Amino acid sequence: MQPLNRTTAGITTERPIKVLQFGEGNFLRGFVDWIIDILNEKTDFNGNVEIVQPLDKGIYHLVNQQDGLYHVQLEGIQGGQATQETRLITCVAHAHSPYADYEFYLRQGENPDLEFIISNTTEAGICFEPADASLDTTPGSFPGKLTALLYRRFQTFNGAKDKALTIIPCELIEKNGENLRTTVLQFAKHWNLPQEFTTWIEQDTIFCNTLVDRIVPGFPKDTIAEIQGKIGFEDNLVVKAEPFHLWVIEAPASVAAAFPTDQADLQVKFVDDLTPYRTRKVRILNGAHTALVPVAYLQGLRTVRDAVEDEIAGTFIKEAIFEEIIPTLDLSAEELNQFANDVIERFQNPFIKHELISIALNSVSKYKVRVLPSVLEYQKRKDQLPQRLLTSLAAMILFYKGETNGEQIALNDTPEVLEFFKNAWQKNSAADTVKAVLTNQDFWDMDLTQVPGLEQTVAAELEKLQQQELARIA
Repeated sequence: MQPLNRTTAGITTERPIKVLQFGEGNFLRGFVDWIIDILNEKTDFNGNVEIVQPLDKGIYHLVNQQDGLYHVQLEGIQGGQATQETRLITCVAHAHSPYADYEFYLRQGENPDLEFIISNTTEAGICFEPADASLDTTPGSFPGKLTALLYRRFQTFNGAKDKALTIIPCELIEKNGENLRTTVLQFAKHWNLPQEFTTWIEQDTIFCNTLVDRIVPGFPKDTIAEIQGKIGFEDNLVVKAEPFHLWVIEAPASVAAAFPTDQADLQVKFVDDLTPYRTRKVRILNGAHTALVPVAYLQGLRTVRDAVEDEIAGTFIKEAIFEEIIPTLDLSAEELNQFANDVIERFQNPFIKHELISIALNSVSKYKVRVLPSVLEYQKRKDQLPQRLLTSLAAMILFYKGETNGEQIALNDTPEVLEFFKNAWQKNSAADTVKAVLTNQDFWDMDLTQVPGLEQTVAAELEKLQQQELARIA
């Protein structure tokens, strides 16, 4: 089998480097670069990507061995049907490491065609590191590297407004663009860079807050031989991903015009405020995961797909989403229902085995962030409590007992949470256990027994779940 490179694949198209990308990992290659590749095909974007390896160790050598080429394999459910699609990505031109050649890295800032910087350096990547004492040697932090490159660009083009860049971080933190700008400005001050540079960053450089959504399992090691046989190349950078994709970007109209995803039938939304989209994702996608886990697990189900396709658990979570979560959100009914239907299809993906026990990690804190806001908003809007979401809370309390149907549950939470539940389940009654959980303000930042009817509802649901468990054992 022949190796994959531009010669063997017959790829001769050359494009200017318009995007500098911090990160060579699966997500960026299976999401951002896939989108840029489609932009090149369907619009006049005509831009390639230069990848920066943000850490000292990585796979930039492997990217260059394949001349930046690799395949993205999409596998999932669309319109109720299982689908598979493979695409050869040609938009990555080259990759390099600032640790191997810092000057080469800085010269990327001198590129007159450069328009965008995109990153995914993990949630911990956007932070200020005082140990990065100078831009004369390679900074260890991503914002330090970015500041050094932006300063080189500022110097090269004498602070020209039209050479300022658009920064689009994909790190999974709220206000990621604003946080990155703040950190860059910290480095500018830390390194005593001129005020003119700070003004250029503040007034001319665009930092976008973003929300990204696509499951990217990565390299399909179990099926790689079969995939390589079909594509006819030895591709060691194949990325497996689900078909669903969503990228919400807070940016001015000029950015949307320069990155014309609206012309390519892509789920990329340029908005003035992404807050409702973040809330939608947290409440529907993440909230449904969290609400489903204890209910399904106590029924003996072990994967998300099995749970959603189960008559009882599947009906439960669909009704929770459409009847109790969606009514608490403010986007249009069309958008909310479409997103919810997409979520259900994603949960049913036969190509991804998503274990319920893995989602159960830190369930208490997840319930607080992902589900409790829906409970409280539903009560506020409807003047009644959402039955299914409180059934989930009762199931979570029972789940933290640590056993079901005579089997131990591999609970995974902080020692403090596990110790609390151990003591709570030694109370005289299940009702006392419920009271102990609901009044724990370290969990909820409030006393949930003060919500009218909530304590009684959760206690009643817990009693039902215990009776059902006894019936299954019998």
